[in-house]
Amino acid sequence: MSNSSSISHFLLLALADMRQLQLLHFCLFLGISLAALLANGLVISAAACGHHLHSPMFFFLLHLALSDLGCICTTVPKAMHNSLWDTRNISYTGCAAQLFSFCSSFEQGFPS
Repeated sequence: MSNSSSISHFLLLALADMRQLQLLHFCLFLGISLAALLANGLVISAAACGHHLHSPMFFFLLHLALSDLGCICTTVPKAMHNSLWDTRNISYTGCAAQLFSFCSSFEQGFPS
């Protein structure tokens, strides 16, 4: 008999144990993420559509908004899911995919 173990999922710390606080966290995450998505969408559309905004400052502001969207879209939905469904785990492959997406959102924002 060999001694071996494997990791199938990671346990996450809960933000709150009470159901009312979990729903409050879900509503707060939803509101803040929608506001951030709207604000970054406005920055992206203004910098992309405005021909007088094609200066280097707005170029870097556009890339900052894109990287911010990437960070929000990879981390917040899992936190919202955990708050709504009272789950406290993430699979090993899900964690690796989230980490890959999070890191690639930073690289997408910076030109090479």
